[in-house]
Amino acid sequence: MISVPSADPVGALVPHTLQEPLPGANAGPLAGATFMVKDLFAIAGHKVSNGNPDFYAHSTPAHETAPVIRRLLEAGASCTGITICDEFFYSVLGTNAHYGAPVNTRSPKHVTGGSSCGSAAAVAASMCDFALGSDTGGSIRVPASFCGLYGLRPTFGRIDVTGATPMAPSYDTVGFLAREAELFRTIGHVLLEGSRVEADIKRLILAEDIFSRAEVSKDAALWELFSRIGRSLPQAERKIVAGDDIDDWCDAFRLIQGFEIQSTLLPFIQSHNVELGSGIKERFAMAAAISFAEAEAARALRAEIAKRLRGIAQPGTVIALPTTPTLPPERDIPDGASTAEFRTLTLQSTCLAGHAGLPQISIPAAEAAGCPVGLSFIGWPGGDEALLDLAVRLEPVLSRS
Repeated sequence: MISVPSADPVGALVPHTLQEPLPGANAGPLAGATFMVKDLFAIAGHKVSNGNPDFYAHSTPAHETAPVIRRLLEAGASCTGITICDEFFYSVLGTNAHYGAPVNTRSPKHVTGGSSCGSAAAVAASMCDFALGSDTGGSIRVPASFCGLYGLRPTFGRIDVTGATPMAPSYDTVGFLAREAELFRTIGHVLLEGSRVEADIKRLILAEDIFSRAEVSKDAALWELFSRIGRSLPQAERKIVAGDDIDDWCDAFRLIQGFEIQSTLLPFIQSHNVELGSGIKERFAMAAAISFAEAEAARALRAEIAKRLRGIAQPGTVIALPTTPTLPPERDIPDGASTAEFRTLTLQSTCLAGHAGLPQISIPAAEAAGCPVGLSFIGWPGGDEALLDLAVRLEPVLSRS
């Protein structure tokens, strides 16, 4: 019989987590598997906090369960918990001033990454088989990298976001995390909808400019990895993908995301005088100050970026890059001014797929300085399944490394 966890050894669960599991169907591709969900998904009869207790106090129980959860239940998986996220999802650090910072069992002195931090911590600690999260600016990919997990940000629109609290709707996606590639692929087949574009991976582009910004130990680990898995991949081509434009690309993401937040999360925060944690408070103040003209200029640039990236990511072509350019920060560093550089550097790796609506998978690829290192592949629109197949193909090679 499936039961909810009686203990939470890594601080992954919110205080209002499930008291009884949501049982999955008796049969299906995920029969017998368990999963947990980030604290932004609607579950009938339950409230969400979006990482903030004031929001939880003012929210009302959902009338319906999010379709993405229903699909998993119908496929046989049982939902056993609700996990902590960064406050209002506005961080990639994996800490929460109100609910704490889940423990990264793969590197306990370091953060999990966020904002799907509890989901990643729970999967890494084997509290469940897989977990749901969201990814707007890296919130699946970053914790996947830091916790040694598989994580997918899907092609924009291919996984239903209904019933998930919106942040920046033109970037928001639902993603998932798992420890094993085969299970990871099965989850994708259950959740992915819409147009699937099939093609064999014939071309591999190494984003040389993104690799060059990675920390030395991480960069060395990934290059060494490529020397060992080369036979499993096409001959790599080195290419400058963003170059000196990357800072402008990051600024465009921040401006568009912040401007969209003015219509999603900011109204509640302002009308209820919500007490925000350090770092989060400053980012919402920044978002509130973004003008329509700034957002429109950023959107025009985004259209150019998307055209450029989609021109590279044709069917059959994948772009390889470090999931994050840095190793995870240490746990005792507060989310504030000291982490601003970390966020800026991280966005240089994560903004590409978001701008263009492309799928990106992070696979647990190596280790550096005692921390997991994630390697990412960005695919073509609708090429999610090809990325899932690639993860399965590389898993035995990586397990021998």
